[in-house]
Amino acid sequence: MASSEGHGPGARADGPPGSTGAAGVHPSSPPDFAPSHAPGRHGARSPQALDGLRVVEMGQLIAGPFAGKTLGDFGADVIKIEAPGSGDPLRNWRMLQDGTSVWWQVQSRNKRSVALDLRQPEGQDIARRLIAEADVLIENFRPGTLEGWGLSYEQLSAVNPGLIMLRISGYGQSGPYRDLPGFGVIGEAMGGLRHLTGEPDRVPVRCGISIGDTLAALHGTVGVLTALYHREVNGGRGQVIDVALSEAVLNVMESLIPEYSAFGAVRGPAGSALPGIAPSNAYRCRDGVVLIAGNGDSIFRRLMQVIGREDLGQDAALQNNAGRVTRVAEIDAAIGAWAGTRTVDEVLAPLAAASVPAGRVYTAKDIVEDPHFQARDMILPQQTRAGHSLQVPGIVPKLLGTPGEVRRSAPDLGDDTDAVLREIGLTEDQIAALRARQIVS
Repeated sequence: MASSEGHGPGARADGPPGSTGAAGVHPSSPPDFAPSHAPGRHGARSPQALDGLRVVEMGQLIAGPFAGKTLGDFGADVIKIEAPGSGDPLRNWRMLQDGTSVWWQVQSRNKRSVALDLRQPEGQDIARRLIAEADVLIENFRPGTLEGWGLSYEQLSAVNPGLIMLRISGYGQSGPYRDLPGFGVIGEAMGGLRHLTGEPDRVPVRCGISIGDTLAALHGTVGVLTALYHREVNGGRGQVIDVALSEAVLNVMESLIPEYSAFGAVRGPAGSALPGIAPSNAYRCRDGVVLIAGNGDSIFRRLMQVIGREDLGQDAALQNNAGRVTRVAEIDAAIGAWAGTRTVDEVLAPLAAASVPAGRVYTAKDIVEDPHFQARDMILPQQTRAGHSLQVPGIVPKLLGTPGEVRRSAPDLGDDTDAVLREIGLTEDQIAALRARQIVS
């Protein structure tokens, strides 16, 4: 989720690019992970794209941590601050293995965990010291939370003028709704997505994943990279990136708003069809469902030839999309009648031969076993801290010159507290005193 009920960083020209492991996308979980900017760790391979970048992540659950994960996959040293004792609630979401969510293993790979109580003044002081040496701060608490801890952007940027601060929340840092709690499902509803999901005249349905949070995270990542470019290339200062869940969803709603503006049209749910584009739909076969996208003019003619309906393929009124949309029910019925007497394989084979875009509906099992996903390193083995081998999604996008990699597995709570505190100058005695007062763990 984007915001929590309670709960930026300067140019570091002196940070040499560093590395761990071999080049390319590969699974590994070295227990002795060192930050990418650590002296003596560079030169073994070409650096990753974000080697030398330090990120402090204060977010929890989905939106903020997904942005941190994305930066970490490409070499950033991501220091994740978690509450002592409990940590990020995502550790306990959905299915657990040895007491830890397998989702956590994906969301928190390539991160270091510092267990730090941000509610305590001493914890806030340590956070300031960490942020003073960082390039990026990620947070997805409710607006005003950091300000209440004395960690406003104005205060942080005063000691770190290059600070880039990504703030993800339900409704953004301004506006009449800024103080309302906002989770991904609300952002999906307000951004217009929920109204379009499901069948006409039925209650809208969830798309199956927390898409609102993920869209906000991806927009936030774009913002971070854009701000970094401005800072490094144009000599600009750091800045705040304000991402609202609802706006991230709205930004991908295609023609929804201009159609309403121009025609007063309010697009509604259309099930599996693609409204205004024909034919593009899901069709039931004897043993499953296929998706067929025959909406290009020449593709439509090839599709009609495959299903034995050359009469439709040669119909002058159906030679463009506008004509096909007016008769979409007739076209869908013809395709459905043909597919319904065949198996999925019997449908896909002739369509592939005719270069008509089509595909089956994949389950998790289908994805893991698919040779194409395997060939493109999209199913990677990853070790957990408990020693299990887990299959996880690979890294996207594919940078052919500086590919991402999994340098280490997701951390246990507080795995890296001592190491990170030593990096900012705390002594063993100081760390022990903080631990005794439960400021860190």
